[in-house]
Amino acid sequence: MNRPITRRAMLRYSGAALALPAFVTPARAASGKALEELRLDYAYYSPASLVLRRHGWLETALKPQGTQVKWVQSAGSNRALEYLNGGSIDIGSSAGLAALLARANGNPIRTPYIYSRPEWTALVVRKDSPLRGVADLKGRKVAATKGTDPYLFLLRALKQAGLRRRDIEHVALQHADGRVALEQGRVDAWAGLDPHMAASELEGGARLIYRNVAFNTYGFLNVREAFVAEQPAAVATVIQAYERARRWIMANPSAAAQILAEEAKVSLPVALLQVKLRSDFSNPQPSNEHVQALQLAAPLLLEEGLVRPGTDLRRTIAELVDTRFARQLIVPA
Repeated sequence: MNRPITRRAMLRYSGAALALPAFVTPARAASGKALEELRLDYAYYSPASLVLRRHGWLETALKPQGTQVKWVQSAGSNRALEYLNGGSIDIGSSAGLAALLARANGNPIRTPYIYSRPEWTALVVRKDSPLRGVADLKGRKVAATKGTDPYLFLLRALKQAGLRRRDIEHVALQHADGRVALEQGRVDAWAGLDPHMAASELEGGARLIYRNVAFNTYGFLNVREAFVAEQPAAVATVIQAYERARRWIMANPSAAAQILAEEAKVSLPVALLQVKLRSDFSNPQPSNEHVQALQLAAPLLLEEGLVRPGTDLRRTIAELVDTRFARQLIVPA
């Protein structure tokens, strides 16, 4: 059960975040009691999580303290954020705009690390589809997973084309099911997510009718606010491990793609497309860049009624994006 964060706890968290050295010994709470279990997710849309889980670097770092690591698969941002909100994981990966939506609606999370800048979503149609652009989606069935970057990407694309959510028939499906529905002709278009999107494109001939990397929000590594206040050293250990995975991927992209291919059960060309051509691992430090990206996208959440009227999204962004915690933990590539 999550407890409210007191001002004293937040001050302790802020002080710990600023005082942590580049490499800390994890994973004890302020009480000095060792952390028994660390729970975090892994996801096919986050190659760094797959590399980290495969190599066992986090388990090795936490073994001296007797801390067990529990990995939980997230099928999409919506699942990761649900797990965080329910307290079944401590750390989870999602898209940036999805994290903002969750925080604005009461999910007590913070983002101290960026695991990638991907182009992981686009609007997809079958190879024989007559649809050529976003405007052609009017009146059509479009699959997308609510609470995720592809869904919010769809809404932003519609708005740019002068359409609204009500102008299409939204079919709520999880990402993998959206691909199947598209390829079986049960929907006209799909807001895809890699590696499913790359697989449909390379193996099924699907076409991407709208791409916009600026509408793909970053890969956010989110932490329950209570956990980051109570276990800042454990959070630092996770960030260090993610940093090791990030540097390893940048040095070994083909090997990272092989891990993705094996974990997600996709072909190596599909995994290579995702890792080498659609993922940027160069900037893991949360910064004004990520704040500004969310500020540009935030009005959509109010316009579409996805958050309560009057929600102060600028303040929510400031509460979500933690630009200080990881500063001393990130080693430049």
